[in-house]
Amino acid sequence: MASEYHSSGEYIKHHLQNLTYGQHADGTWGIAHGAEEAKAMGFWAINVDSMLFSIGLGVLFLFLFRMAAKKATAGVPGGLQNFVEWIVEFVDTSVRGSFSHRNALVAPLALTIFIWIFLMNAMDLIPVDWLPYAASLAGVPYFKIVPSTDPNVTFGLALSVFALVLYYSVKMKGSGGFFAELAFQPFQAKNPILKYLVFMPINLLLEGVSLIAKPISLALRLFGNMYAGEMIFILIALMFGGGWILAVFGGALQWAWAVFHILIITLQAFIFMTLTIVYLDMAHAEHH
Repeated sequence: MASEYHSSGEYIKHHLQNLTYGQHADGTWGIAHGAEEAKAMGFWAINVDSMLFSIGLGVLFLFLFRMAAKKATAGVPGGLQNFVEWIVEFVDTSVRGSFSHRNALVAPLALTIFIWIFLMNAMDLIPVDWLPYAASLAGVPYFKIVPSTDPNVTFGLALSVFALVLYYSVKMKGSGGFFAELAFQPFQAKNPILKYLVFMPINLLLEGVSLIAKPISLALRLFGNMYAGEMIFILIALMFGGGWILAVFGGALQWAWAVFHILIITLQAFIFMTLTIVYLDMAHAEHH
């Protein structure tokens, strides 16, 4: 709870800190006790809470959809089957509207991305003190429950999509066609000197930046919006320690923000899914 901390800054820092496991400066392995220690652990440190919730929510998604598939009936469907069929139809419509080629991977990938990111984002609706406080009673110093507020998770998702984009770009266009797309667009010239010595380096720079910007924008858009939403919930939670008037106002504000945040949670999952479909469609496009 906010009242248990010496200052508002300490409360905010605590709730924004992941449970990080890695190698300490003395060579031993263990949990970081603070942001500085976590930073010193370097690249191979693991945010245990992010891994736990992202994998757990992925398993939950598979379990629920498998249950719906096993209990599917041609008669009157149950509530879970209705919901799953509606989600599948919604995603399938989105794929058909944005993907103009044939690839059996795209629709299942889009469904996985949408549901998985939605579930990770939805963890933001759990009051910010509940699970961290329960974890502290068990001796766990930090417990951040929203995986999409961890840039490691969002960049992991974005880089996976980027790897597929590169794979299909080379597969559909050939390595030569993919390189030509980067090297000879948008500026073109018939003169060989202009074409190879002037425009090719410029095109490679421009198209290279545009290509690399795709996973970066995917990751940072999701991370930034969810991190900002989590921060607002934390700031509202601070109001409960400022007397009963602020507590009543904070309670009303928390509910209002939660209702609005449902839209953000869904929209961010939809945007990530839609951009993935669009990027894969561009990767399948024939080189001209």
